[in-house]
Amino acid sequence: MCEVLSPGLAVSVLKAIFQEVHVQSLLQLDRHTVYSIITNFMGTREEELKGLGADFTFGFIQVMDGEKDPRNLLVAFQIVRDLIAKNYALGPFVEELFEVTSCYFPIDFTPPPNDPHGIQREDLILSLRAVLASTPQFAETACCAIYGQKELQEFLPSLWSSLRREVFQTASEKVEAECLAALHALSACLSCSVLSSDTEDLLDTFLSSILQDCRHHLCEPDMKLVWPSAKLLQAAAGASLRAYHRVTSSVLPLLLEQYTKHPQSSQRRTILEMLLGFLELQQKWGHVEEDESTLLSLQAPICSVVFSALTDPSVQLQLVGIRALTVLGSLQALVAGFLSPSDLELVVDHLIRLSLREEDSQSGKAAMEAAGSLAPVYPKVFSGRMVPRLEEELQSEREEESSHDHCSLRQRCLQALAAVSTHTSIVRETVPVLLQHLQKVQKGSEARNAQDMVSVCQSLHRVALQCQQDAEGCWYYHQTVVPCLLAMAVQAAMQESTHPLLGKALLEEEVLAAMVPVISAATTHLSPELAAQSVSHVVPLFLDGEVSFLPQNSYPCSFQPFEDGECLEAQRRLVILLMAFICSLPRNVAIPQQERLLRELLALSCSCNCPFTATTAAKCFAGLVNKHPAGQQLDEILQLAVNRMEPSLAEGPRRMQALTLLLWVTKALVLRYHPLSSCLTDKLLGLLGDAELGPAAADGFSLLMAESPDVLHKGCHADVRIMFRQRFFTDNVPKLVQGFHGAGPDVKANYLKGLSHVLNHLPKPVLVTELPTLLSLLLEALSCSDRVVQLSTLSCLQPLLLEAPQIMSLHVDTLVTKFLSLTSSPTMAVRIAALRCAHALTSLPTTALLPYKARVIRALAKPLDDKKRLVRKEAVAARGEWFLLGSPGR
Repeated sequence: MCEVLSPGLAVSVLKAIFQEVHVQSLLQLDRHTVYSIITNFMGTREEELKGLGADFTFGFIQVMDGEKDPRNLLVAFQIVRDLIAKNYALGPFVEELFEVTSCYFPIDFTPPPNDPHGIQREDLILSLRAVLASTPQFAETACCAIYGQKELQEFLPSLWSSLRREVFQTASEKVEAECLAALHALSACLSCSVLSSDTEDLLDTFLSSILQDCRHHLCEPDMKLVWPSAKLLQAAAGASLRAYHRVTSSVLPLLLEQYTKHPQSSQRRTILEMLLGFLELQQKWGHVEEDESTLLSLQAPICSVVFSALTDPSVQLQLVGIRALTVLGSLQALVAGFLSPSDLELVVDHLIRLSLREEDSQSGKAAMEAAGSLAPVYPKVFSGRMVPRLEEELQSEREEESSHDHCSLRQRCLQALAAVSTHTSIVRETVPVLLQHLQKVQKGSEARNAQDMVSVCQSLHRVALQCQQDAEGCWYYHQTVVPCLLAMAVQAAMQESTHPLLGKALLEEEVLAAMVPVISAATTHLSPELAAQSVSHVVPLFLDGEVSFLPQNSYPCSFQPFEDGECLEAQRRLVILLMAFICSLPRNVAIPQQERLLRELLALSCSCNCPFTATTAAKCFAGLVNKHPAGQQLDEILQLAVNRMEPSLAEGPRRMQALTLLLWVTKALVLRYHPLSSCLTDKLLGLLGDAELGPAAADGFSLLMAESPDVLHKGCHADVRIMFRQRFFTDNVPKLVQGFHGAGPDVKANYLKGLSHVLNHLPKPVLVTELPTLLSLLLEALSCSDRVVQLSTLSCLQPLLLEAPQIMSLHVDTLVTKFLSLTSSPTMAVRIAALRCAHALTSLPTTALLPYKARVIRALAKPLDDKKRLVRKEAVAARGEWFLLGSPGR
């Protein structure tokens, strides 16, 4: 290792080792030392060593010859790679160097159990592969990615024969994949050959052999070797544009002919899938000139085949046809003039027909997805042809208006309008149609209106998600949709007291809840400047009744959602829309009158008689608190919240509302590691012993740990620390355990429920490390009569059986007894979870389970006759695994 040796000493040391030491007779450690000496000198004395010429290579070959220890081989393989990569002279010893390394191929090393050195079989495989692929001088064996055509030429027939045989005969998908990758690499290597008049075109010769051996299989009536042949042809064709032209010019006309000859839908599907594979390869090469494209000459028959598949009765053939249609549409940008304007119109017509057909939802959904993929490529065609047709269907009035058929058609129209909205110009066409339909439904009074409104909101939500990455589309959507939804809701709330039937559906919980993701998705991706512009209108609307920015701003009375009075109850429900907007803003957007807004929300959450409104106000308050900058203002508002909560929690008619507020504020603070979070969590722990609020407080631990769908998650810019669950676990589980042991029998279940909720949401690696101390409590939780506790605990135990079998096997007797007992639970979800746990038990060591095999099999016979199909399904799976327990090969 010395870096200041006198010149010549490194050569003298190595000559002495090469001439005097029989390295392979030494112990492993001493052999490793020799390899280390060589490695160090190659790093510090490269020029001196190269002065030895090929003698250095020959000396190393003698040192390495016969090495068997994997630790030494890893170093030796690296030396060989360095010899080649750093251009040491190999001289006449190329074959010897290859022999001394290739003799280890294939690697069959299996590391011993508890190997302290950590060397894996894959390490040796990759290291040896790097050696064999390091130089064209090794080309008599492998690795066409490095070797050239000259070195490969002699071996091409035998290589192709071996690869073909493996693909045709192998039962291993992994072997097949490696063979196809090797064929692809061979074709890619030959594609790089420089053609001249006096040399053979090796690529053409090689591809001719492949076509000769595979092409006729595509025509066999039984189609036995169709797929292996197609995979081989596609692997070779995908290597270069030249290979693609050579293969497709021969294969595509044949496939088109075979499609016409085979009348059966199943055979046509297979042929079309192969054709689709070749069409998809074209996308690899980018734009292709017209005179170079095989596809352009076959445009008419290809389109004819695809269009015929779309009208076939077979749904499976239709699905392949839809995929092919999507690829055809994308080819237009690569092969100029591939689809004519009339072809494009036919494509759109097929997609409309399939999207709206009721017989099969599978092909309808696929058609909608295809429309969404092609719309950005042809926005004018889709906005000018598909959107008007869908709008016409949506607005059509029919005699069977209230029937299920027309209702289902409206649903599909709404879904298709959303699916096709993947380009800003189309969004500008579809959004007004959706909003117009929502307004039309609002004016009706049928019972189905609420569900219709939910459907429109779901479509609007999808459009919003598709607009988020486009700044122009996102702002257009926001300033069009959000004011319109707010205006409709405000109008409905004001009409509630004078015309109870008008607009009532819009104020139902499910409709307002469906509007939340629409407004949220329209807001989360706004730039800070545009978000600030929008918030300057929305906050004054709710605080001061400022309606001037709404599209229809003539209302019969003022909008005062934070004022008292029974007649304003409908207006107060709209706070959920404020929550959707304001809790989705980026954190760097200033909120006007924020302190006043927080106080109003706090008062509403504590005083409102409607649980829906009180909960919404609490969530909105928590969302703002989570993002509020630390400091005196935040401390004051939190202290005010605590002062409002404490007396309400102690007694009175609004204890449940106070608990709801406590839970949401605690979650807001836990997520951001605020110091007050531990104080509020302690209050929650104290409520577990409360006879009235205890069960709800226990369920609250799930709210604290779970991802919230509408507020307080990263998607809406909440302040969420990455390890908050682990920190909550560390701080509070010991308190839960202590509280359980000290609690009376009537409230013990609350502590178990809270604990199971925390454990259920904890990352499994963390849970496994804490398992020994908690397992006895989890087992006790299974005896609890509370169904929620049982289900939560079973859900927690199932993955632990798979991930910590050694620990769990110590309690196998208790586990078997508890699980079998719960398979007779009156609750279906508990029976299913218990059967899944009984199934997971089979991952424990077989020796621990065999004494229970007969008992479990007998007990699992009963749920085989359960009245619920899902329970019977789990029972069959679990009992089957127990039958096989201890069988040979298990």
